[in-house]
Amino acid sequence: MRATRLIKMVLLLQARPSMTGAELSRELDVSERTITRDALALSEAGVPVQADRGRAGGYRLVGGYRTRLTGLGRSEAEALFLSGLPGALREMGLQDAASAARLKVSAALLPSLRDASDSAAQRFHLDAPGWYQEPGTPELLPAVAEAVWDDRLLSARYRRQDAEVERELAPYGLVLKAGVWYLCARADGGTVRVYRIDRFTAVTLGDERFERDEGFDLPGFWEERAAQFARSILRSEVVVRLSEAGAKRLPYVADRAAAREALEAAGAADEEGRVTVTLPVESANVAYTQLLSLGPEVEVLGPPELRERFAEAVARMRGLYT
Repeated sequence: MRATRLIKMVLLLQARPSMTGAELSRELDVSERTITRDALALSEAGVPVQADRGRAGGYRLVGGYRTRLTGLGRSEAEALFLSGLPGALREMGLQDAASAARLKVSAALLPSLRDASDSAAQRFHLDAPGWYQEPGTPELLPAVAEAVWDDRLLSARYRRQDAEVERELAPYGLVLKAGVWYLCARADGGTVRVYRIDRFTAVTLGDERFERDEGFDLPGFWEERAAQFARSILRSEVVVRLSEAGAKRLPYVADRAAAREALEAAGAADEEGRVTVTLPVESANVAYTQLLSLGPEVEVLGPPELRERFAEAVARMRGLYT
């Protein structure tokens, strides 16, 4: 642990002209007294760390000293490609590897380029969870992530409806969708399936590694599976009349692909400028919530029970505003 910290300290000082004890303390998550002891240990080991006292003082490397400890390890190199996803790295337990990788890359860059990582971080940030959600990190995610990185077989207990099932999984990849983590894995030698990691109740990493299908395309697989899932849950239909404004807003309140196809299949507008659309939906309850947000821009024609719910909602609203 201390050896890793000393290496990081050297790389930090190599990447910047000088750093105060407080700055090093924050970066390395130790006290300033520990920084003082580490600087002394480095000096005794032959690394020319100089401590300058006074208001503008701090620690620096003397005489343009350069360490050769800049070679990236495999885990650091892999984590580096995810360094734009700090939250995901933290949840998978890879933040230390990513930090070390960034330091090594920074140390290897020309002085004029060493602020590139800070510059990029100030200009781009990915916030994966959706609005109005409290994302939770699955407790077993780090273990699953380790299996994914090492191509190790995984024995998992999975909560499915009211029962638990046990599966031997070959974990191919992780996907973070709207704040929810999913595992794409081949189960018992079959096809690749998708599992929500927050439904795992127990995982055990095996010593045996599986042979990855090099032709497997994780982004392509997820895109296809996500489209299939979105279609599979649209088991009902509603018929609505939409104003021009309602037609424009429909793809933003319902399934986007289904809404666009329904609008393209609709006939010409009637004398009031409204089009009649048959829209696939998940259920009448879901359709009620989605379409109610369109207000007077939509008229529900069927099914009858949904039209009655809208009529009741309109009557209640009229009572509030009368």
